[in-house]
Amino acid sequence: MYKFLLRPIFFLFDPEKVHHFSFSMIRLFGKIGFSKLFRAIYVIEDKRLERTLFGITFKNPVGLAAGFDKNAQLFNELSDFGFGFIEIGTLTPKPQEGNPKKRLFRLEADKAIINRMGFNNLGVLEAVEELKKKHRVLIGGNIGKNKVTPNDKATLDYVLCFDALFDYVDYFVVNVSSPNTPGLRELQDKEPLTALLNQLKLQNTKLAIKKADKEKPILLKIAPDLTDNQLLDIIAIVATTKIDGIIATNTTISRKDLKSHQLLLEENGGLSGLPLRDRSTEVIRFLAEKSNKAFPIIGVGGINSPEDALEKLDAGADLIQLWTGFIYEGPSLVKKINKAILNRTKS
Repeated sequence: MYKFLLRPIFFLFDPEKVHHFSFSMIRLFGKIGFSKLFRAIYVIEDKRLERTLFGITFKNPVGLAAGFDKNAQLFNELSDFGFGFIEIGTLTPKPQEGNPKKRLFRLEADKAIINRMGFNNLGVLEAVEELKKKHRVLIGGNIGKNKVTPNDKATLDYVLCFDALFDYVDYFVVNVSSPNTPGLRELQDKEPLTALLNQLKLQNTKLAIKKADKEKPILLKIAPDLTDNQLLDIIAIVATTKIDGIIATNTTISRKDLKSHQLLLEENGGLSGLPLRDRSTEVIRFLAEKSNKAFPIIGVGGINSPEDALEKLDAGADLIQLWTGFIYEGPSLVKKINKAILNRTKS
C-alpha cells in the first residue's frame, strides 16, 4: 500500500513538509487507537530476534536511525512499525533552527536523499520532557554541539546533553560525523576525539555513582568518508577510551556514480540511501576484521531490502538501522528484514 499508493502522493510534495505531515498523521493514528492495528501488522515477537549488546537486550536488531524523530516526539508510535529500538536526535544543548530551507532533497533515480538540515532541533531539555513519557521501546540518545559553539568548547555541549538525557535513554551516540555543521568532522581527528570520549566516560562514571545507577553505553557515529588509516585510528580510540561501540556510518559527501539530475547533485549536504550501501558495508567489514570484532557495530547506510540488511550483518554488524530505506520502502521493510533473519535462523 505504501509504495504504490502513499509514496507516489508524498513524493509530489516538498520532502520536509511531507515529513512533518507524516509525523502529524502518525501521531493522530496513535491517538485514535491505531496502535494495536499497526503492531498486529508490523511487529514480530520472537525470542530468536533478540540481541544482547553492552548489557541491553534488544527485541529485534532493526532500529530507526537518528534524524527521523529528532525531538523525541514520536518514539512510541514509531515502535508500532516493528522497530527494536529508536534513536532520537541529534540533540544540542540549545534549540537551533538548522540551515536555511530548502535543505532536504530526494534523488529518486538513486533511491537517495541529500540533507543539510544542520542539527535542527528544539534543544535537549524539550526532548527530556517528551522522554518522561513511558517508553514502549529502547531509546538511543544521539548528541551533538550547537553550530555557534567553537570546537575547543564542544566537549561542554556534549556533556550538557549527556547530563540531561542520562535518566531517559538506554544508550548514547556521539555524533561528530555530520557534514552539515561547519567544522564538526574535525572532531573525528584522533586527539580531539579521544579527549571528548574520555570526558564523556568520566561523566558517565560520575553520574552512575551519583544516581546509584549503571553507566550508560556510549557509541561513536563515524563518517563513511574516512580513510583506512583514519579507521585504524578509530579502532585504537575505541580501545583507549573503552567506549562501547561504533555506528557505521553517517551520510557521505561523495557524489560518485549517481544517476540523478546534475542540479540535485550540486546540492551541499550529506547523501544517504542506496548509493551509500556498499561503502557503509566496507567500513563495517574493515572495522570488524581489523579489530578482530573487539566491539559491537551498528550498521546503517543504504539498507533498502532484507538482502541489504543481511549483507550488513554478515559484514560484522550486530544491529542495523534504517532511515532513507524506511522513507522509500515504507514500514513493511522492518517486518521483511526481521522475517529474513528468522528464516536464516531456521535454515
